[in-house]
Amino acid sequence: MRYKILILLLLMLMSLYALYREYHFSTKKLWMSYQCWSLKNEPELQLLNWFNSTYSVNSTHVRMRATNWLAPIVWTDTYNESGLKKYYKKHPVSVGLIVFAVGRYLWYYLQNFLISANTFFMVDQRVIIYVMLDDFSYMPFVSLNRRRTLKIFKIKRERRWQDISMMRMKIISEHIADHIQYEVDYVFCMDVDQIFKASYGLEALGDSIAQLHTYWYKESPHKVPYERNELSEAYIPLGEGDFYYHAAVFGGTATQVLKITKECAKGIMNDKKHNIEAIWHDESHLNKYFFLHKPTKLLSPEFCWDLRKNKTPDIETVKLYWNFKNYEFLRHEV
Repeated sequence: MRYKILILLLLMLMSLYALYREYHFSTKKLWMSYQCWSLKNEPELQLLNWFNSTYSVNSTHVRMRATNWLAPIVWTDTYNESGLKKYYKKHPVSVGLIVFAVGRYLWYYLQNFLISANTFFMVDQRVIIYVMLDDFSYMPFVSLNRRRTLKIFKIKRERRWQDISMMRMKIISEHIADHIQYEVDYVFCMDVDQIFKASYGLEALGDSIAQLHTYWYKESPHKVPYERNELSEAYIPLGEGDFYYHAAVFGGTATQVLKITKECAKGIMNDKKHNIEAIWHDESHLNKYFFLHKPTKLLSPEFCWDLRKNKTPDIETVKLYWNFKNYEFLRHEV
């Protein structure tokens, strides 16, 4: 504790000296440099301290618990919650949650998303919820719990939902680069048409986090809907690939999410120059990114499930589920 106080005093003296010399100096960036240095010198959380990769002798079904590149696949029964809480109590982190709500999505989905996130997302952690919307007047009032902050940003409204989907990566990358990377340690990007149903916590944190898709998580790579247009930046050859990931949920450290969104945005804009749209828009580009840069943690479909689909025996606890989509309603939106 004493050395931290000394470091803080040194930082204050350095900032005052810089101001005195009239240099262009950012105390905010200096503080972030200290935080990065501090985190790098903290002991890392070991997989053995929180993750259970073995199968229970009483289990009636078999789940894949790790990838062939040894990234954990998180299911309800694979993590030790007490071990995670013990670690993060000593090494506190802040988590950002980015959500887009544009057009009628604003009032149709946003309030339920925010209320459920306030109840179940990263309980007892410091959380900043970043709401990207195109009309401030439709922002619902939500009374937040302790240690939670809401930040609202206005974005341009696109004519088609496909354009919203494609521009999302660019907007996220710009906000992370501009301010989010200085405000939180981890970032989750989520679709607004979802509702939290159970605790969604520390078990989901990781360097780069991918979400297994409800409808494709048991399918072999040659059956999933990767982009097959060879001219697209999102192209994945038939027979290649690992899993199909859902763009409704992805995340990681602020640095990693910046890389993910910048690369996806770059691919989308290159396609746009050639009048190409990947079959599933930003989701296709996200899958291409994770094909080239393997995620360090995968979330099971328990972390993002469609309740219209019958639960298989391996789905024990649904943490986040797709909100009901009124397709007739959405059709009138475009």
